[in-house]
Amino acid sequence: MGFYIQEWRIWIQCVIFSCLWAGSFQKIVYSISEEVNKGTVVGNITKDLNLNIKELELRTFQIVSGSSTKYFEVNLQTGVLIVNERLDREELCSSTSKCFLKIEAVAHDPVNFYRIDVNILDINDNAPVFQEKFNVLNITEGAFPGERFPLPLANDPDLGSNSVKTYKLSPNEHFSLDVQSGAEQSVSAELVLQKALDREKQSVIQLVLTAVDGGKPPRSGTLQIIVNVIDVNDNTPAFS
Repeated sequence: MGFYIQEWRIWIQCVIFSCLWAGSFQKIVYSISEEVNKGTVVGNITKDLNLNIKELELRTFQIVSGSSTKYFEVNLQTGVLIVNERLDREELCSSTSKCFLKIEAVAHDPVNFYRIDVNILDINDNAPVFQEKFNVLNITEGAFPGERFPLPLANDPDLGSNSVKTYKLSPNEHFSLDVQSGAEQSVSAELVLQKALDREKQSVIQLVLTAVDGGKPPRSGTLQIIVNVIDVNDNTPAFS
């Protein structure tokens, strides 16, 4: 019987805590760039929550829950929220465009609850990368000018202007590059044959495709393209 009474009391306490949390908390939102140094100030807790620095220690102000407690801590002497662990936006929020880390804090006597959301901003810390170092295309020498050949896409986990924005092709006499923008800021590229191929003159053509992001300064990645010119029966036998 005593066990059930104790369990009932715990349940009642949880309900009361949940109601208090839902009905009486202050919320603030901060923004900070990823990859800042440990100890970087995120925001002034005392100022933004209208608290007195002396209150923080007296009322045992502390972070109590949230998915991101290890990344931040409150300096009770200065009243600021600081970065406590490395912030890598691509690691924390790989599947979402917005990256918010949520923290819950509490101060006692009297009890007050606080919600702190930290928006992790993307920086251009990743260069475009192709899945393979080489791409081989087998193109018959009978291909007509104007024919198109899709090329592999580079991947860049950065967002917005820091993602892949364009592709460039090394100078050559046979191919041009058509770059197209698609949905969700995706960019694709195709080789376009400009001059007919002749295997007897050149059996292999080597090109370099460069993916460039929109960061300042921009980052880039390269792909080696090897075009094998496939022979067609375009020469009649001749006696010497």
